[in-house]
Amino acid sequence: MRGDGVPAALPAVRLLRAVRGGRAAAPARAVRGFTLLELLAVIVLLALAMTLAGFALSRSLADARVAAAGSDLAAALRWTRSRAIASGRSTALELDLADARYRAADQTPVSLPAGMRITLTTAASERIDAARARIRFFPDGSSTGGHIVLTRGGHRWRIDVAWLTGSVRIRESAG
Repeated sequence: MRGDGVPAALPAVRLLRAVRGGRAAAPARAVRGFTLLELLAVIVLLALAMTLAGFALSRSLADARVAAAGSDLAAALRWTRSRAIASGRSTALELDLADARYRAADQTPVSLPAGMRITLTTAASERIDAARARIRFFPDGSSTGGHIVLTRGGHRWRIDVAWLTGSVRIRESAG
């Protein structure tokens, strides 16, 4: 032992005292932080929140697709009317009520989202059979007229086609 109370065999302690100005090291404080259990609980809660957010987002995307289907059908009707005016010939949009599809002239058929029902009220002369019918537009812009109702879940869209002007209007309502 030496005069400062440190055995000669412990050079690390001497070095530590030299670095700290010759004073003894302060007692170690408890390190503050989170336990493993707390961290796991937070991770589980975050995973649960992200899962719920994912379901809500996918549901809202599905609702947006359904709402867009009504707008797309109204746009197809307007396109068919424009085509009749531009070509100078009557042109029709055909609806397949059984398969929930529609087809504008010279276009590929478009299927409505799953679970969507379609009903049509139009002139008797435009009924092809029990499941298929048309709305016809004439070169002067007029039409056979009618209305299409799309329903899915608690939502309902009604697309009105005026017979005199051929104008197309869509309205959404709950129930």
